[in-house]
Amino acid sequence: MADALLAWLRQSLPKEVADLTDSYISQLEHGEYQNLLESSEAKALFGHAGQPEIDDAKADDFPAWSDFIFHRLGILLADRSTAEKQIIFFCIGYAALLAFLQSNATGPPLPFASAQLLLPKDVADSPEQTKAMRNALLTSLSVDGIAAYKLTPNIELLCLADAVMTSPAIMKGIGAARWAKVRVFFMQQRLLSEVSSTLQDVIYDDLGLLEARFDQVGEAGRVEFLLERATIHIHHGLDKLARADLEQAKQRRHFEYTLTGLLGKRTKFQQKDISQLVVLAKSADECDAETRESTDDSLAISRAATESTSRPAKLDLNDDTLLESISFSEKPADSVVPESEAPLPPRLQSLDPANQPQLNPLDSTFLLSFASSITKTSPQHGLTREETLPYATRVLDGGSSNWQIYTQALLVRSRIEGYRSRTVERGLLQLQALVDQVIADTASVEPATIGSNGETSTATSFLPRPKESESAPVAERLRYIFQLASPTRWDLEAELASRWVQLGGLRSALEIYERLEMWAEAALCWAATEREDKAKSMVRRQLFHATNGGPDSPETEVSEDETWQGPERSPPPLDAPRLYCILGDIDQSVPMYEKAWEVSNQRYARAQRSLGRLYYSANDFVKAAEAYSKSLRVNQLNHASWFALGCALLELEQFEKAVGAFSRCVQLDDTDAEAWSNLAAALLRTDSEEGGENDGSATTGAIADGQADGDTMDIASKPDPQRNRQDALQALKRAATLKHDSHRIWENVLIVAASLSPPEYTSMLSAQKRIIDLRGSTDGERCIDKQILEMLAQRIIATTDSYNPSQPGLARMFVKFMDESVVPLITSSADLWQLVSKLALWRNKPSSALEAEEKAWRAVTSQPGWETEDEKRWRDVVEATVRLCDSYESLGPRERTEGMGAGELVAKDWNFKAKSAIRSIMGKAKGTWEGTDGWERLQETMQGLKA
Repeated sequence: MADALLAWLRQSLPKEVADLTDSYISQLEHGEYQNLLESSEAKALFGHAGQPEIDDAKADDFPAWSDFIFHRLGILLADRSTAEKQIIFFCIGYAALLAFLQSNATGPPLPFASAQLLLPKDVADSPEQTKAMRNALLTSLSVDGIAAYKLTPNIELLCLADAVMTSPAIMKGIGAARWAKVRVFFMQQRLLSEVSSTLQDVIYDDLGLLEARFDQVGEAGRVEFLLERATIHIHHGLDKLARADLEQAKQRRHFEYTLTGLLGKRTKFQQKDISQLVVLAKSADECDAETRESTDDSLAISRAATESTSRPAKLDLNDDTLLESISFSEKPADSVVPESEAPLPPRLQSLDPANQPQLNPLDSTFLLSFASSITKTSPQHGLTREETLPYATRVLDGGSSNWQIYTQALLVRSRIEGYRSRTVERGLLQLQALVDQVIADTASVEPATIGSNGETSTATSFLPRPKESESAPVAERLRYIFQLASPTRWDLEAELASRWVQLGGLRSALEIYERLEMWAEAALCWAATEREDKAKSMVRRQLFHATNGGPDSPETEVSEDETWQGPERSPPPLDAPRLYCILGDIDQSVPMYEKAWEVSNQRYARAQRSLGRLYYSANDFVKAAEAYSKSLRVNQLNHASWFALGCALLELEQFEKAVGAFSRCVQLDDTDAEAWSNLAAALLRTDSEEGGENDGSATTGAIADGQADGDTMDIASKPDPQRNRQDALQALKRAATLKHDSHRIWENVLIVAASLSPPEYTSMLSAQKRIIDLRGSTDGERCIDKQILEMLAQRIIATTDSYNPSQPGLARMFVKFMDESVVPLITSSADLWQLVSKLALWRNKPSSALEAEEKAWRAVTSQPGWETEDEKRWRDVVEATVRLCDSYESLGPRERTEGMGAGELVAKDWNFKAKSAIRSIMGKAKGTWEGTDGWERLQETMQGLKA
């Protein structure tokens, strides 16, 4: 099956044009890129064949060779009458992109030297001029002060693809060209050391235009597009969007899979079967053995042999405890599914977990992308790794018919196994084997790579190189490369170096970084081991000359204690902004961050972000806000910068601007609970009179555009004094939903809901209940807000004549909440018992009301010191005693309405109990409070009872 982009290209062509260009498209489909790059049209484009009408333009007349190609292509395509020319040059540009990927990510080695085919002859024949032109091309690929990898081989291939896919004639005449442009720009994004917001904007703008035209592609093409877009989302950290695209692709493929647990053994000495995580999956287009019988056994044997040899090397575990694979003792059909979980789909119940069928390549790609989206979110979490491993295992155990997919599955598994003691060795060796495979498979026929220090590096291999019969052809390796986004060979080596750092192999890691000339990573490696002096020396060597030297001084023999304090190198290295920032990080140096900003022509956002962090930690919020604002002018999609800017603005009491900053935060990531909470705080502090003028916040809502006259305009512009509080409450609710276990956020919800006019009683009740759930076991009744409960009780009693337990609503919810959540926590709060009494009386339960009043009286009288020391407590005791006597007098003679004694009096001896309560209090207070107002009040109450 051909690439969906090429299938789209074929079906969009008129028959006459399709006949003329069929051979060119076929060469793309079969991986014959050299033929396309050596075609007569390609030679005319490169200037290798005489074209009198365009030979006046020379490569030296343009800033970069790619600009020269762009100019010549515009002239060659000026005649719109020959539509086949656009297709031919599109095929040449797309072949260059695929050849670039072949030479840097997948292999096998290119059978040609790209410089000899593409660059001018005088440049290609001179290694120095070739290196200078490639450096110029790498410089042209730097965006926002972020440099591309300095030793990228065959960079002219990517630049040729860029020039072709951005040609106006190509973009206007070929629908599939925009998809190819997305692939070119995403490849450029991956070459950069950090994500460029400028490139990200271009990529996502084109993705939006592509989605609107995908009714022309067909179902299979849309699935490939969704998987590819999910990969782009994952690279940019948009895991939520990636999950949405993956889910849509799964539904369109009718792909069924599930992560479940089946009984089995994982170790060699395990006696009992325990539940093991496994992914059960079956492709929709996979034919069952029952419905398809092979008529040619020899063909089946041949196919099995091919599949077994045309795969990358898969290393065995060879552990003395862990089994190579899980030994399952039950099948899905035999497992017991809990009632809370959905049953397995029927097609998955018949699967043997130890021998599952091979998946369609697109389905295997889906599982690997899904696993990558999980690890991208929280790669260090142990449970996350346990959840992710079965996805890669399913692809490996079932086998894959595609070489590159199988390679990617090995890579995903090695990343996960690097964190487990029993599998860390196999994970490291597997990653080393993949690195060696990619290095060996991408070693072209060009001379050995020459580094900036003049030394050469040759490809070595940990395992023997596969024979040609055991290797996969070019077309198979590149078939799903855009859906997989397989890493380049230097990215793989850098990942291997990072793994060595984790295991303590610092020397091995440094050897890799220094060979790749990744000086920033090498310096960070030294800094992580508390060798800041070594890190600074390594970085300064790239930026400055020797202390006593200069541009003309030789630097071949430099002492180890050289500090590189000489003049700056001119021109600075491509990654100078990043290197200056590393020096700033080590020394906490403001001048270094400012130098990074200056060298990047005020485009390197990280320099200002680092300045902002430094100023914020020093409580210089004015400069911190200024620095973050500058960084956001370059990169407006950086969520952390918007959050930090909002915090600085809160400290500066610029609440309107803080609302705008936190609004941008929640627009970029609506799952950030802290941003929602801070947005609410900013809204609450914003002056209500200015609430309607805030144009920086989508939450507060600006006045709609339009014209009005007379009184209508005055009404429309008049701010709603409650609007900010209402918006703040909505923001806090969202934060509480995301951070459900934060009692502080729920307390804020409670306070803001109560401060509205009228209050939002339902939110008050749910917030108070959640606070009790979180803090009740430790804080007891202290986590109960008495004023809030009083407000709720007054609202219910005032709006409801009588309590009907069968009628749903706020009243029933509040009564249930009081009975089940509040009453069990009350220990010493008389106010809460009095509230319980009031509620019981409203429910027509006089016996329960009197019982609650007695408990309220005991809570007051049990406080120490009222008998002799504290006059205020004495007055509280008097008040509680009088209240209790009044309750006895009003509730005692009433009939019970609940319990076994319904119809009897609540308290026959209510008079005696009231007198006894007064006597006990007066007896304890005699001699201390005798003659006071409280004493006389008790005597009056006693006389009233006797009467």
